[in-house]
Amino acid sequence: MSDQTTTAAQKLHFYQKGTFTVGNRLVPDAERSVQASIDRSNALTCGHRACQGCGEALGARYAMDVAMRATGGNLIAVNATGCLEVFTTPYPETSWQMPWLHSLFGNAAAVATGVAAAMRVKGRPEVRAIAQGGDGGTTDIGFGCLSGMFERNDDVLYICYDNEGYMNTGVQRSSATPPTARTATTPAMGPEPGNVFGTGKSLPRIAVAHGIPYVATATVADLHDLERKVMKAMGIHGARYIHIHVPCPLGWGSASHDTIRLARLAVECGLFPVFEAEHGAVTNSRKIRRPVPVDEYLKPQRRFAHLFKDAVGAQRVAHLQAIADHNIVEYKLLGQEEDA
Repeated sequence: MSDQTTTAAQKLHFYQKGTFTVGNRLVPDAERSVQASIDRSNALTCGHRACQGCGEALGARYAMDVAMRATGGNLIAVNATGCLEVFTTPYPETSWQMPWLHSLFGNAAAVATGVAAAMRVKGRPEVRAIAQGGDGGTTDIGFGCLSGMFERNDDVLYICYDNEGYMNTGVQRSSATPPTARTATTPAMGPEPGNVFGTGKSLPRIAVAHGIPYVATATVADLHDLERKVMKAMGIHGARYIHIHVPCPLGWGSASHDTIRLARLAVECGLFPVFEAEHGAVTNSRKIRRPVPVDEYLKPQRRFAHLFKDAVGAQRVAHLQAIADHNIVEYKLLGQEEDA
């Protein structure tokens, strides 16, 4: 070109939607995820030590960035001991780009309650508090502190990243481990290999029973829904609870590239119902678009491999199918999709 011209610097468009679509497709702002915005906060940034395909890292990144957007950056996170704490903060480094506190294994809810109270006393009510932990630190070790937070209706959002076991310490059983699953403490041997039926607890149901302002379950298979629920929760004052299903390739014995697929299958077979509740009543549930049998979800995971070797295993799969069918009825998961 003979004529040389200069052009002003132009911002590059960010095309990723945060769903299955990545490429040169501009979509309306309302359809983009927080991660698809060039203005995202990157609350959890690169350099952490999560395993390849870690569902917890994905869930936490989306949840915290949405909460940061909802509060204009006025957010303090309290993190229980567990995988999320360990892989994001190997001393003396951190991947958190926000005010972040590490509590003990079992008192994240209590510490976050103290943070919220301190902000009120300091005249900074706009600074909000989030507590977060895995299923071990939530459904087991931190259960008492969490119930107290619910009972007092403290102004804290608690987020549980449920990978169904104590993955950081060697894949031991937690009270969120599903029946028949093989862990280091529920080996695949004996007359009932894997975790036994009739144990564990459903913390989302327990949270609903406390009658707190907002309870929701979510999954990394539907990140737009996860973002919407975190945004909604941050618009409410009082105790709130979000339970996010986050597959763990290491603990589940699944391929790292199957994390989203497994999270989706858990919903579509009915083993992980996705719903919302307000003040003790279920108000909305995510309808199953393509129902699948539970074995389609179980087979890609080595922790369930013993179920597909004999007739006894087939009977136990049938028992799991009955649990899924019960969830489908209880939460009305089949039918027309309700408005969010």
